[in-house]
Amino acid sequence: MNLPANTTLAALGLLMLSGLGGVATVRAAAPAAAATTINNQDPTQLIQDVASSILKELDANRAAYVNNPNNVRALADKYLLPYFDTRYSAQLVLGKYWRTATEDQRGRFIKAFQDSMLQNYGNALVNFTANKLKVQPGHLDPAADQASVNTTINRDNGTTIPVIYVLHKTPEGWKAWDVKIEGISYVKSFRDDFAAQVDQKGLEAVITRLQSGERPASLPPAK
Repeated sequence: MNLPANTTLAALGLLMLSGLGGVATVRAAAPAAAATTINNQDPTQLIQDVASSILKELDANRAAYVNNPNNVRALADKYLLPYFDTRYSAQLVLGKYWRTATEDQRGRFIKAFQDSMLQNYGNALVNFTANKLKVQPGHLDPAADQASVNTTINRDNGTTIPVIYVLHKTPEGWKAWDVKIEGISYVKSFRDDFAAQVDQKGLEAVITRLQSGERPASLPPAK
């Protein structure tokens, strides 16, 4: 599989963009003086609120984001990272090695994992528009602590790509922790790639590799 970078960014970065009441195209929020209040107590509403906030800022300041990558990072820090459970994802990536890692190693791995995601795909965020993603309707058991959101991403050539977002309920509200693009899990790709590396070279070598921006070959290169 060879997905374009902004397709992956849409999956990893924007997380979940949702409409209500059936298959919906995501729409940017109408201009307003106050920032959108993000409701993270319901996964569908969380998706809608995060999407609206990001699209609103992109539409209002796209040139500034194109011209200054640091602005893109600030946008991701503000709207994406609070709702992506990077620690949980990193723990799953390390698997059994998480238990033997020191707290310092865990912290550095989490930060490197987060930075790698933003470094590789952050710049593609500026190309995302409201018509790129559609969310399929779903039903969630009120007692559930896990949720999957099925979506499709519209590519410029007219084809679509299925993307599933995986979330869980945390004490701070719903957060995403994995994205599956055409059945390929972001978390599993890293876990499979790094397991042998930790065995052969140790955790410190893997942290250094991740800090350099490397990632599994199964994920598409950034452009």
